[in-house]
Amino acid sequence: MKRAPQINIGIPEEQREKIANGLSHLLADSYSLYLMTHNFHWNVTGPMFNTLHVMFMQQYTEQWNALDLIAERIRALGFPAPGTYAEFGKLTSIKEVTGVPKALEMVRHLVDAQEATARTARDLFPLLEEANDQPTADLLTQRLDVHEKTAWMLRSLLEE
Repeated sequence: MKRAPQINIGIPEEQREKIANGLSHLLADSYSLYLMTHNFHWNVTGPMFNTLHVMFMQQYTEQWNALDLIAERIRALGFPAPGTYAEFGKLTSIKEVTGVPKALEMVRHLVDAQEATARTARDLFPLLEEANDQPTADLLTQRLDVHEKTAWMLRSLLEE
């Protein structure tokens, strides 16, 4: 049986493993955020229904597309990407919402989840700088931009 060729991209295996582990946490947060947003899209009601229904759809669609980018970066670093609810449950920092909250409570939960996902991404930068890992830094910079902007837009709905 042939072994897979060794990965020689200029980042030692130990550093790649730490980065892949951090990205696995980001993937779990991102999936949890995706699922929460899609759930709220299905279940939102009230006077802001149309606005939130459409907004949530745009957000979960963007989030869905990001999952593949994060998982593929983990694979490019040479490690398996987590892909089960059990794995995501162990890795995520986002608390699951039970029941069906009122519309503005949904928005509050999503602000918290967007910010949590941004913090998870930001926590990786010291590892990336040490490893000189620009592709992962670029991915995380793009993700941070999305999460911070989305959190701001959601927070704007909560202002009186």
